[in-house]
Amino acid sequence: MTSKAFSSTASAPSPEARPVSDTRHGIERTDDYAWMRADNWQEVLRDPALLADDIRAHLEAENAYQAELLADTEALQKTLVAEMRGRMKEDETSVPAKDGPYAYAAGFRTGGEYPRFFRLPSDGGDNAEEDVLLDGDREAEGKSYFRIGGADHSPDHKRLLWGQDDKGSELYTLSVRDLESGKELPDTVTETGGSGEWDAAGSGFFYTRLDENHRPSKIFYHRIGADSAEDRLIYEEADPGFFVDVSGSRNHDWIYISAHDHETSECRILPASDPDATPRLVAARETGLQYDLEEGGDIFFILTNADDAKDFKIVTAPAGDPARANWQDLVPHEPGRLILAIMAFANYLVRLERKDGLPRLVIRDRADGSEHLIAFDEEAYSLGLMGSYEYDTETLRFSYSSMTTPQQVFDYDMRTRKRTLLKTQEVPSGHNPDDYVTRRLMAPAPDGELVPVSLVYRKDIALDGSAPCLLYGYGAYGMAMPAAFNTNCLSLVDRGFVYAIAHIRGGKEKGYAWYEDGKREKKVNTFTDFIAAARHLVAEGYTSHDRIVAEGGSAGGMLMGAIANMAPEAFGGIVAAVPFVDVLNTMLDDTLPLTPPEWPEWGNPIASRADYDTIAAYSPYDNVGAQDYPPILALAGLTDPRVTYWEPAKWVARLRERKSGDNPVLLKTNLDAGHAGASGRFSRLEEKALTYAFVLKVTGKMDNR
Repeated sequence: MTSKAFSSTASAPSPEARPVSDTRHGIERTDDYAWMRADNWQEVLRDPALLADDIRAHLEAENAYQAELLADTEALQKTLVAEMRGRMKEDETSVPAKDGPYAYAAGFRTGGEYPRFFRLPSDGGDNAEEDVLLDGDREAEGKSYFRIGGADHSPDHKRLLWGQDDKGSELYTLSVRDLESGKELPDTVTETGGSGEWDAAGSGFFYTRLDENHRPSKIFYHRIGADSAEDRLIYEEADPGFFVDVSGSRNHDWIYISAHDHETSECRILPASDPDATPRLVAARETGLQYDLEEGGDIFFILTNADDAKDFKIVTAPAGDPARANWQDLVPHEPGRLILAIMAFANYLVRLERKDGLPRLVIRDRADGSEHLIAFDEEAYSLGLMGSYEYDTETLRFSYSSMTTPQQVFDYDMRTRKRTLLKTQEVPSGHNPDDYVTRRLMAPAPDGELVPVSLVYRKDIALDGSAPCLLYGYGAYGMAMPAAFNTNCLSLVDRGFVYAIAHIRGGKEKGYAWYEDGKREKKVNTFTDFIAAARHLVAEGYTSHDRIVAEGGSAGGMLMGAIANMAPEAFGGIVAAVPFVDVLNTMLDDTLPLTPPEWPEWGNPIASRADYDTIAAYSPYDNVGAQDYPPILALAGLTDPRVTYWEPAKWVARLRERKSGDNPVLLKTNLDAGHAGASGRFSRLEEKALTYAFVLKVTGKMDNR
């Protein structure tokens, strides 16, 4: 179908074809647009000015074309930004979290783009004066991009370890600030993962170093006052398919060093009081075995899928010898109940789990093993642990929201079971939950599975198929999409949209098997689930196919590319943010940052002809055809190390080359940002306004309130 929304006579960029052939497993492919991949891409991540002139010129031409075709939405975009900003409490601040003599928090000042981190005396009362530790707005001055990684105070509360990225390439510089003087110490470390972990005394910190291909592969220890060039290498991961990271226990007793891909993990520990100790292996890696440690005093609680516990179980092991042979079941495996996370306290063990597609919290008394639940009654909602600095406490902090209910933060007394509401998310421009409906539908997939779909819409819209719909999906890495409160989407919902989230296979909404049924050779289920969700919404009268705009980002952008090829008639428009669409070429290039660690998720087409054929059958770039596509908006970031800018650029070029019909394909590349887009909170609203303006334009709702 041809959209009537676009009438511009502007000419789309028509990049030069420079054919490059590649033969794998006896199969030859030709890529006319491989030249868009800069030979010096590693250098471009560090200095975007090094991008080749011809590539930059092409990206700028694409940006100009996109701007011209959406020029008539400029006023609408400003309106949308004002609406979304009006729903933000500009001086939003987190609830302070107690840690000994201080309570730590983060928040924004009115008009500020970036957070500031501060603390208060724990017993200071409501009038205690804030001690600002780090001011994001001040640090960002003069920078086109700025993002803070971690901001972690030392156990003795004397120093702050914090990370910053000023290019969007996720190459963070770590700095140490003296909290008494407010001055930076000379202890600076570059090209790190963005955060670190203090030793028990606060005399140094552990951190992750990224290699030339952007892989976190080494753990170092830096002692305050020492030359960073002399930092001690603690651990180096030899397998390019594994990433490493470092964390610590809340009691500051242990440092955890984790090596992992998407299906296998391996942990080493060392005493936080002895940073010179040799890390001790807990359980050697076995393909498919996952485990995470949580300190519990003289024992470790371990969340694991060992012994075929597909939906995970909890075991214990003595802290002195937590080897696999000493693991003892505490909370046994229960099929269909997916344990997502655990948090240990002196007297309680808390677990966040999902059953029947909904989250719940379970509190376990460590003394007698008795358990009780924290659950809610709405059809679809989001529930999350909020962490704690303290171990010897009876207070648990958690958050709750739904698609109609703003986020609420509670403190929960695990002994008395008293729930105290600390904060409800404010919507300054006003929000009445009773004006909206949230629903959970079950869409039948082609193989008979039922796909959960969460909806929110105004009570006063007609459910006769006339309402437009934004259908969002992700479906990868086992990540579940929460049915949480989202103030931005109200700009569509208040214009008569149904806003829907399809909880498709590849996530874990219905347990670990839901994830397994949407990866590798079963990846196509992710795409057919999403298409089934769209068709079910039409069948139930919520919308019609020419009124549905599909949206997804990153691996969800791959989903967008796949459904565009498989069922273009089912959608009136598609938004693909930083889309992973050149899947086959990327998985064939083991020099790219994420490729080897991604093979367990997608398959290894270098080593396996079967994996090659599987990926080739759905890879969006490789399956663009001579068919009528709906209008498409693709968004990219020049310094994105996760989905490199050339993937959407090549995809858009091939779509224009091969498609039939007159519907436009647009590409907007942020030349000052990476995977996460603009860094400032208001700048991000401008990107969302562009997306929503496109959505409103293709559905004919630009002027309709």
